Amino acid sequence: MALTLALGACSLAPPLKTPDIPSADAYKELGPWTQAQPADRLPRDSWWTLYGNAELDGLQKKVIAGNPTLAAALANYAQARALASQARAGLFPTLGLSAGVQRNRDSLDRPLRLPTGPAYYDTNSLGGSVSYELDLWGQIRNEVAAGEANAAASSADLENARLSLIAQLVDDYIQLRSLDRDSSILDETVKAYARAVSLTQQRHDAGIAPGLDVSQAQTQLNAARSQSAQTLAQRALMEHAIAALLGVSASTFSIKAEIVDIKLPQIPTGVPATLLQRRPDIAGAQRRMIAANANIGVARAAYFPSLTLGAQAGFESQAFSNWLSAPSAFWAVGPNALLSVFDGGLRRAQVAQARAEFDASAANYRGIVVGAFQQVEDSLAALNHYHDAAVDEKVAVDAAQRTLDFSMALYKQGATDYLTVVTSQTALLQTQLQALNLDTLQLTASVNLIRALGGGWEDSGRAQSGEAMSAKQRG
Repeated sequence: MALTLALGACSLAPPLKTPDIPSADAYKELGPWTQAQPADRLPRDSWWTLYGNAELDGLQKKVIAGNPTLAAALANYAQARALASQARAGLFPTLGLSAGVQRNRDSLDRPLRLPTGPAYYDTNSLGGSVSYELDLWGQIRNEVAAGEANAAASSADLENARLSLIAQLVDDYIQLRSLDRDSSILDETVKAYARAVSLTQQRHDAGIAPGLDVSQAQTQLNAARSQSAQTLAQRALMEHAIAALLGVSASTFSIKAEIVDIKLPQIPTGVPATLLQRRPDIAGAQRRMIAANANIGVARAAYFPSLTLGAQAGFESQAFSNWLSAPSAFWAVGPNALLSVFDGGLRRAQVAQARAEFDASAANYRGIVVGAFQQVEDSLAALNHYHDAAVDEKVAVDAAQRTLDFSMALYKQGATDYLTVVTSQTALLQTQLQALNLDTLQLTASVNLIRALGGGWEDSGRAQSGEAMSAKQRG
């Protein structure tokens, strides 16, 4: 008995070896850093509310309720949990019941048949059986461990799908509202260019300006109208993309065009060790590595014999009258051992396959963590440099406006040609649109940073460098 218990504690799965991850002591762009560990079970905040937009909050709820990708991820998780339950069933004995009432006829030519034996007879049986496979080599327990790890990985996939879809929604919404702002500027530009066409036409009619001025002004106006129409087309595509995220028909979905102020959130990037470890894709990759390691133990257990304890008991009789009586009782009990002696290298190949699957999962885990480093650094760099660029671009907008005012005044006085006005108009429009684009790029970078950090955090953990980043964003 003691030997059986000792063997039952065996496991042929090798010790889990997590691959080495190249890491740094601090972010290159900002903040301290320590190696990530999976802790995705920590509760995540409603991070999208940091953008201060009630409409976005409502769209997020619709994504969770109606997105088909998220529904598929939820179904995959339910399937993984069911598979884990199937594996866990192997830890328990199997019970069975059987009953039968048969009318039989024996062949008269059956070998060894007694001449006086009846050719027709009844068989009535009622019995039960129990069998239990001793998990001597940890095969079943490793199957259970692999199933539970895969289910946990599927749960992480579900959370990762949720995070990615919400991040995509926020990004699409930011892009849509950015196009609304572009459209507003282009509408004002079209009006200004129309006034310029009227001005040049009046000067041409009075013999003050050449027809070239009218042609140049008309070219600017038509180009601005074309750009405005292209922006509306881009907005329509973005609106359709949001409809697809919500799982609704693009034909029945619309978002009213308006100028919406979306604030840049304050992201506590000073605690990367706490934030990055909450990435669900990292946790999922590690749990798949755990499952693959357990599957090595399952494959190795095939080299050893399986031992099953079984018992049967019941009643069998030709007549109903004495069917359930003591003379009709039967029983059988005893162990059954099975060992494959030769399989043509099948088990060796299965172990090699399991080891290769573990190596692949370990490499995938390492790649995801390294990629996470890059994504955080990319987003931090974008936030830093786009902020600096936006400051300079706003100064350029003011300078371009003054240049246009000066050139228009000089043109009205006849001191310069209209080409100078056209150049100034083009420069102003380009700097205005670029300034809006840089604001959008900062918002997009903030979404990417939150997604790279796994979504959600605790404000109490903000470090000094995070406060510095927040101050820079406010500036």
